Amino acid sequence: MSFFIDADYESINKYNEELCGDRVEIIRNKDSIVVVLADGLGSGVKANILSTLTSKIIGTMLSKGSSIDEAVETIAKTLPVCKERGIAYSTFSILEIFNNGEGYLVEFDNPSIIRLKNGKYVQLLKNQRIVYDKKIYETRFKIDLDDTFIMISDGAVHAGIGQLLNLGWQWENIKEYTERMYKKELSAKSFARLLVSVCDNLYGQKPGDDTTVAVVRVRKAQNMNILIGPPADKELDNYVVNKFISSTGKKIVCGGTTSQIVCRVLNRELKVNLNYINPAIPPTAEIDGIDLTCEGVLTISKALEHVKRYISSKDASHNFFYLEKGDGASRLAKMLIEEGTSIHFFVGRAINPAHQNPEFPLDLGLKLKLVNDMVEYLKLLGKEVIVDYF
Repeated sequence: MSFFIDADYESINKYNEELCGDRVEIIRNKDSIVVVLADGLGSGVKANILSTLTSKIIGTMLSKGSSIDEAVETIAKTLPVCKERGIAYSTFSILEIFNNGEGYLVEFDNPSIIRLKNGKYVQLLKNQRIVYDKKIYETRFKIDLDDTFIMISDGAVHAGIGQLLNLGWQWENIKEYTERMYKKELSAKSFARLLVSVCDNLYGQKPGDDTTVAVVRVRKAQNMNILIGPPADKELDNYVVNKFISSTGKKIVCGGTTSQIVCRVLNRELKVNLNYINPAIPPTAEIDGIDLTCEGVLTISKALEHVKRYISSKDASHNFFYLEKGDGASRLAKMLIEEGTSIHFFVGRAINPAHQNPEFPLDLGLKLKLVNDMVEYLKLLGKEVIVDYF
């Protein structure tokens, strides 16, 4: 099974707290991905420190091959138990998905994970056992394409208590809501954002507890190839275009000169779309067999802004509307964020004579920087990225 694990999360802090008492750790290894959601006791600085230490210790130990028993024992010996209430320093949920299609789940005092298979809830059969005086639940299972796992902190099930809902947003209600909101094309971050947004609304934008949703989606791997700029040596035009066009997956061409080279080598027609959807973004074009044809530096620069905004936004009500627009930058960003899992950049290093003096290659330097920045942000989203220069 060729799959890609899309994992992300969203959090909102307890009202008037600067730090979140929940912590999510996502660790990608050669053989697996480990996602840990820890909920520190209380709120504020203390809870933040406890959940951070818990998630870091568990994530690092499991990714290095330690057992859950060893990890729990290390936490129990390292972190204190609340003297006043005599309860645990931090609750946690751990989901590990291996490259061979196996899954492993461990839960300690957090709300149960929700597993959706093609949008419908499927119960995981868990075993209870005691590890270092802690009652944990664990299970091993096989994953399938289009599986979605939703991990929540107890701030989600407390949402609305004393305000819109007497008993809060119960786990059953959350489960049913995730089934209703499920869409195959939703990214993990968008899924988490929508769920956290509902919690924030139930709290009346004044959360009574730190609230976190971590989503892990098993998606079919999708290769994406992007050709940007002509090669420094014109003799390589045919070689680069043929290598690009023979690569498996979707294909994107960026740049006017690059588009013309592709059409010449492949003997295809370039049809420019003169409908300016956004006056600030140059129009797109059409080439037979190419999924998106757009202008170069300006479009990539705006697409990079969209990707950065997508990653860094902390507004729970934010709905990524800018990815739904029809201009080249929005379409490029949406394809990179929501569709591509393995992305291959073919970057030409020719200096564009229409832009500047060859002795002062500002355009080339800007293009290379934009590509490098885009690569780093895509890696933050867990994408596999390859860059070839010509």
